[in-house]
Amino acid sequence: MSDFDYDLFVIGGGSGGVRAARVAAGEVGAKVGLAEDDRYGGTCVIRGCVPKKLMVFASEYADVVEDAQSYGWSLKQGPFDWPSFRKRLGDELDRLEQVYRNLLKGSGVDTFDARASVSGPHEITLSTGEKKTAKHILVATGGHPVRPQMPNAHLGIVSDDIFHLEKMPKSLLIVGGGYIACEFAGIMNGLGVKVTQYYRGAQILRGFDEEARGLVAESMRERGINLHVGTNILEMAPASADRSSGETGAMGGTAQERVEMAQMRKGDEAADGPIWVKSTTGAEGEFDMVLFATGRDPNTHDMGLEEVGVKLGRRGEIVVDEYSQTSVPSIYAIGDVTNRVNLTPVAIREGMAFVETVFKGVPTPVDHDLIPSAIFTQPEMGTVGLSEEDARDREPVEVYCTSFRPMQTAFAGRPDRVLMKLVVSTATRKVLGCHIVAPGAGEMIQMAGVAIKMGATKEDFDRTVAVHPTMSEEMVTMRTPMRTA
Repeated sequence: MSDFDYDLFVIGGGSGGVRAARVAAGEVGAKVGLAEDDRYGGTCVIRGCVPKKLMVFASEYADVVEDAQSYGWSLKQGPFDWPSFRKRLGDELDRLEQVYRNLLKGSGVDTFDARASVSGPHEITLSTGEKKTAKHILVATGGHPVRPQMPNAHLGIVSDDIFHLEKMPKSLLIVGGGYIACEFAGIMNGLGVKVTQYYRGAQILRGFDEEARGLVAESMRERGINLHVGTNILEMAPASADRSSGETGAMGGTAQERVEMAQMRKGDEAADGPIWVKSTTGAEGEFDMVLFATGRDPNTHDMGLEEVGVKLGRRGEIVVDEYSQTSVPSIYAIGDVTNRVNLTPVAIREGMAFVETVFKGVPTPVDHDLIPSAIFTQPEMGTVGLSEEDARDREPVEVYCTSFRPMQTAFAGRPDRVLMKLVVSTATRKVLGCHIVAPGAGEMIQMAGVAIKMGATKEDFDRTVAVHPTMSEEMVTMRTPMRTA
């Protein structure tokens, strides 16, 4: 008989934790417990990938009527019904949460709807007061969006909040330039909101291929998003009806008075009225809502991790080795809480590798190389491997690239452009990176990712017969490099 209540106790009911729990229980026969203090499914299912992608779908219908008219259909544009969509969205998320609960139940996992903290190398304390022991503990608590450290930051919302809005704002300021900021800029713009975006850097989507992110930024502006780079938010406060200055968007009173007025608000709720904002460029304006998309931090606060010897990084992330093991041998961590590659499929893969290593006796390091990913901007960006900039810092490369107007939207008279790009090693001829900016780029990059993961060369791409007429055929018909570096 085991000396512990459980062979494995998982803290966190997101995609990675649930996968590890049910595979360990269902396939290996381990006795597994899992605690989740919020909704099962985690960030991806409840407040991230899934509801965001459904909102992307909703926002893209804004162009359908106009395009259909160009193709001979007699359709009329109607208003977007946010309350109706939000209800359907909520129903779908409820359904998916129940699916996750059923998967755990069907695998024999004991679940606890409670917050868990680590009170010893083999002990978990629940918010109910119960204590559970486990031979192995797996922390899979994910991350959370953060607001900047500035007065009145509570007036703005974060990405978790956007799915629960009572009504759509007429105007929205988005602060940030990462994929979450850019995705919601496209979504809200498509749903009829007047969107302004501030990003402090020189170009949005830092870390991605320069040419690809440049086309995304250009397309966002063409679609009506008021994108400002080299710009950040400096001050914010509730807007006042009193205007002592004739300037557009100015508020009466000094900056300190505005701050004091904001601090009189009760609680930490986001503002329910216009918000006055001043930027680092000196511009002032009012917005119905401000969305901070300025980063995410791991969920490790007040979990007792450091007290039992688990090493945390600068942002609170759990430091792990290649097998997801922490500095305490009995405690492991996977997913966003480790701040390695913060993508849902990566968390799932890490969870599977953990089970292989700990419960199946097959040491399996996590492979974080050549992970394809998609950014659901409008147009989408799909990417795998190295950007041109990173590749040419490593070795001589050839760059094959084409940009053109796709047939479907060109016929409808739209100015949209797409980009197809391959970065190729001059020495080995292997494709080091593939970058696509186009409708459906996420679907295309998944297939390209298989080839590149297998080590495909440029000549392998060249030998592949094109599928015509498609946008993606350009990936196998580019014969002459645009440049070498």
